[in-house]
Parts: sequence; structure tokens; C-alpha cells
Amino acid sequence: MSEEIDVRRVSAASYGAMAAAFADLCRRAEAPNLHMAPAAIAAALSGPVRRADEIVILCAEGGAGELVGVWAFGKRRSLHTGFTTMLQAPLVPLYEVSSAPVLDRQVAAPAALALLRFLAGAADLPKLLRLPLLPVEGASFAALAAACAETGSRLHRFDSWERPMAMPRPGEDAERYLRRALGQSYKKRLQQHRMLERAGTLQLGRHRRSDAVTALDDFLALEAAGWKGTNGTALARLPADAAYFREVIGRFAEADMARIDLLRLDGKPVAAGVLLDFAGQAHFLKIAYDETLARLSPGRGLAIEMLRHDFAGDGSFRLDSGAGDRVDASAYPWGERQAMANAIIAIGPAGSSLPRLAARGRLLLRQWRDRKGGTAR
Repeated sequence: MSEEIDVRRVSAASYGAMAAAFADLCRRAEAPNLHMAPAAIAAALSGPVRRADEIVILCAEGGAGELVGVWAFGKRRSLHTGFTTMLQAPLVPLYEVSSAPVLDRQVAAPAALALLRFLAGAADLPKLLRLPLLPVEGASFAALAAACAETGSRLHRFDSWERPMAMPRPGEDAERYLRRALGQSYKKRLQQHRMLERAGTLQLGRHRRSDAVTALDDFLALEAAGWKGTNGTALARLPADAAYFREVIGRFAEADMARIDLLRLDGKPVAAGVLLDFAGQAHFLKIAYDETLARLSPGRGLAIEMLRHDFAGDGSFRLDSGAGDRVDASAYPWGERQAMANAIIAIGPAGSSLPRLAARGRLLLRQWRDRKGGTAR
């Protein structure tokens, strides 16, 4: 493929017609960030964004017209940006997702460079990027970092954490993987899982397309029955958020890029996972479980059964937990970790003092709250 790459800015409406091209790009990408998909843009417009002129979609194309890169942003100006207008990724709010562009692995470096050069030369676009959920390792990040160096841009990191992942090694099966991932806790966790299996007939159901839309009701019911329902933060208790979440899942399910995994005990749902899923890579959005069975850990049981189901295929898959920086990574039976950071990119000579000050202020406030909470305990 030629490294002559052109970048064009497309409207939200025209991007909707590029679903097939985006899906093809995801198959060629190291990490297909589905939060850049046409379905995500459409859902955002129907929910919290609503204004098409707040969305910036950049599409990089190779010499043959093949899509080799996509990066979608929303224009933001708030306390979080230091009251400076910035481009922020991703558009889908409320959930721990990813800010990274989708890049063809074969031309990741020139595609990333072309995207930054386009932003640098666009007179009507901000020269500051806010990327609160940026993976900071792997070929895609290396390509982005190299593009920053080439364009004289600066990449500033503020928070760093590790996100649990499942990325099996060649030749592993479910048993070998769980032994490696769980380490010293393997025996205890598997004993607990066998107790769950002995409690009744345990069955994992994987729901896609229209079945995923139907299964979403089981997830919402499980979430509402737990502590989130009690304190009023469950989606079922928040009509506007629930409607938006249904919109997100409905649009991704229509494109066959979403699934809902339900773990049933004697036919009753006891745990549910909502995931974006395509080209062998899945990304958790939310999980819920029956809290009356907490001693049997049905949430971890769901994760174990999901692994077994995936290994029953060809064993080649990648699962991103989507966990934020305050989630205990040991709660997951997944052995790999993805380094993450809250980042700001200042393109070229652009100043970023106010956004960086705001980012540092938020970090210090969170650290103070954590220390205060620790003292209180």
C-alpha cells in the first residue's frame, strides 16, 4: 500500500454511509476502537451532543482510496478544559472507553502523521486535543508519539493506570490461561466457581443483533436490583441515561458490533455483560450481577464462562475490560494489562497552560479526596 495518505474532514451525516469502510479498517487495525464507529457518532447525535457542528471526523485514505485511519472528536469548552476550546475524544460519554484513533497496522505511522498534519493546518480547528482515555503502549501509540515528534507537538500525560485485558498467548487453552492469569488465587477462584456450578444449571448465552436489544432488559433489571438501584444510579432509575444507552446498544447491535452475555442459573439471569465486539476484539461497557449471590461471585463467574466460550473458538481474541483508574485490577480473571493515561496533545506551537493546569488541578483534588477517604476509614 502506498504511504501517500490524504486526510479529509467528513460530516456526521456522510460518515454514516462509511460503516462498511470503517468495519474493514477495524479488521486491519491493531486495536479497533469502536467508539469511533459511525454507530457511535449517530448515537451521540441522538443523545448528549445533538449538534452536528460540534463533531469533527477525520478520515485518512491511502493511495487506492482505502480507509487507513479515523479519528472523531467533539468540540469542548468547560472547566475540564480550563475554559479553552479543545477537541476531545471519544464522543460516547458515561463509560470507560478509548480516545485513540483507529489506524491500519500496516501504515499506522504515516496515517497518524497525516492526521496530525491535517489538524495543524486546519485554520478553523482547535490545536489542543483532550484524550482522557488514551492507551499509551503498542504500535498505535508509538505511531502517534512519533507523529507528535515529527510535527513539533507535545503529548502531556497526567493520570496513569493499568487496565485489565485478556490477550491469550499462542497455544493456550482456557485452563492454562486461567492458571496464568489468576496465579496464586487460581485454586480459590475455581473452587468458588465450582460452588456456583453446583448451585444449579449454569449456562452462558451470547446475544447479538436483535437478541442483544432484548437481552438488554435483563441487564437493566439486574443492575436496578443491586446497590446502584438503591442509591438511584442504576440506568433503569435514570430515564434519559437509559434511553441513551438503549440508543447506543441498538445502533451497534444493528451493525453487529455489540453483544450481551448473560449467565443464567437454572434459567434465571445472575450476571450480565454489555460489550462492543467486532473482529475478534471486545470491549466491556458495563457489568451487573445478582448481589444476593455475592458469596458465589457470579460476576467473576461470568468472566470465566466468557473465557471458556472464547477459547472454544479458535482461541484468538482480545478482551478489554474498560476498567477505569479506580478499579481493582485483581477483581478480573484476565492476566494482561494495558497502560492508560489522561493526555493532552498540543499541536505544533499551540499553548496548553490552562488545560494542563485544569488537568493537574483535577488530579490533585482526586488525590486529596483519596487521602481524606483513607483517613476516614
